[in-house]
Amino acid sequence: MLAIVLTGQFMALLDVFIVNVAAPTISAELGASGSELQLIIAGYTITYAVLLITGARLGGLLGHRRMFLAGVTVFTFASLACGLAQGTGELIAFRLVQGVGAAIMIPQVLSLIQRNFTGAARVRALGAYSAVLAVGAAAGQIVGGILVSADLLGTSWRPVFLVNVPIGLALMVLGAKLLPHDEPGAAARARDVLDRGGLVLLGLAVSLFTVPLVLGEELDWPLWGWFSLAASAVLVAVFAGYESRLGRRGGAPLFPARVLRAGRMPVALVRTVLSMSTNGGFLLILTLHLQSGLGYSAQRTGLSFVPTALAFGAVGLTWQRLPRRWWPGLIPLGFALAAVSFVTVGLALKSGDGTGPAFFAGGIGVGAGLGFAFNTNLTLALATVDPADAPHASGLLVTAAQLGILVGVATIGTLYLHQLTGMTPQSSGSAQWAGAIALGATAAVGVVAGMLRRSPVPRR
Repeated sequence: MLAIVLTGQFMALLDVFIVNVAAPTISAELGASGSELQLIIAGYTITYAVLLITGARLGGLLGHRRMFLAGVTVFTFASLACGLAQGTGELIAFRLVQGVGAAIMIPQVLSLIQRNFTGAARVRALGAYSAVLAVGAAAGQIVGGILVSADLLGTSWRPVFLVNVPIGLALMVLGAKLLPHDEPGAAARARDVLDRGGLVLLGLAVSLFTVPLVLGEELDWPLWGWFSLAASAVLVAVFAGYESRLGRRGGAPLFPARVLRAGRMPVALVRTVLSMSTNGGFLLILTLHLQSGLGYSAQRTGLSFVPTALAFGAVGLTWQRLPRRWWPGLIPLGFALAAVSFVTVGLALKSGDGTGPAFFAGGIGVGAGLGFAFNTNLTLALATVDPADAPHASGLLVTAAQLGILVGVATIGTLYLHQLTGMTPQSSGSAQWAGAIALGATAAVGVVAGMLRRSPVPRR
């Protein structure tokens, strides 16, 4: 079961970043404009982020197995359609549908782990989950670069989407046979308790927040984007008031107050946003610098992220072997290591030179540091969450991670682009150095957040 759901998790997260290194080829072959290319890259992320909470809620109501398989099915056939698309309009539309499938599938993974593992087994399963969650981002760059450079049978960029099809079909077959069955009658009960008002309000709030972050830089931050962000903040307040009133009336709000209080969830959410925003911003500015600034091929750019991905994965699978009394301290320690490593990578590339020992040492430090910070935070955040509340907790944490990536991409990416004075190795190196300083400062905030209100260490 764990192999099935984590493979689905990996496949969906891969597609957040796999298109980045294929973007120049897609633009050349389909004649996509700048805004069209931005929508091809980010359309998936928009629907994914907007519908994650809805997917988590529906999993709790309709059944995690049912919704996981439904999400895999939508994602797989949307990937096939993306790979066969003949124009930019088709590709944008099918990328949006891909995001819908991922939003249905991803929240069920953490819920299935919470409900089917206990004690030390749950800690190990969460370690594997955490490793896949962030390694998928770096792996997207790696796999995308290899597939584009290989140009399999003259298919150019299309394999970055078609690679999902055989994996998705296998997951559909194996998942139907091996995933635990849902409770009978869940679908009938869902019609009576689904918080439709909350879903609409939250969906609108996330949409108004996500769209300007994704498209703002490409469109030179138009006025409507700032209004959209302000409206999003207002809707969040409206949503909070609506949910509070619904709970007092005895209804079933999307996020019960007990979930927000359990496991020191507010602090955990802040840590999640900080770790994933630095991860997303780091991957973006390095991809831009290596490909556009230094002229690296898609394959070489992708392979440059291997040390970071391996370090994150290794930490995610092994950190729980450390003494449990150390666990809370691993969060600020991980952020501190990441902060130093961001600056190390930035210094190594500042003068416009290529990658070297200092770059790869810094990349390993980034992977290990974020691995300690993110993995430990996730486990401790879920330590006191009742398995019955797993859908709510998973929806919150996964959405925080996704929004964190968006914030990192938007802010650090904008800083990098504004610092460019020309696409030369020296100019790009200077711009990525400014981004590295910002990443280090953000990770330093994570050190402080990591020391606040430490969560209890889960028992065996």
